[in-house]
Amino acid sequence: MLSFAVDIKSGLPAYEQVVYAVKKAMIVGVLKPGDVFPSVRKLSQELRINPNTAHKVVMSLVSEGLLEVKPGIGTIVSVSPAASIRQLSQLLGLEVERLVVEAKRFGLSVEDVVNAVRTHWKRL
Repeated sequence: MLSFAVDIKSGLPAYEQVVYAVKKAMIVGVLKPGDVFPSVRKLSQELRINPNTAHKVVMSLVSEGLLEVKPGIGTIVSVSPAASIRQLSQLLGLEVERLVVEAKRFGLSVEDVVNAVRTHWKRL
């Protein structure tokens, strides 16, 4: 059984949903630096996703520096390197833009968005 939860829903690529779930698990402390990450095979079987999709998830997280492959041990959760506020803001740029586009599409104000972000921030 996986240590993190993923509820694959239609409409979004499974790959994106799993990557998001892993990142969320890292933020809330379900996955900690040094934890062994499930193999591609186990990820594929547990989530009932294509092995190629599971491999894409792992490789994406490795390329982002969130996971690292240790010969003889497997894939583990990395210790996050320190980054500047500017670097972190740039990484969030696309997600923030998506949030703004959707908020404007729904007719929400900046205050509505900030309040929603605060609510989620406190929950996590």
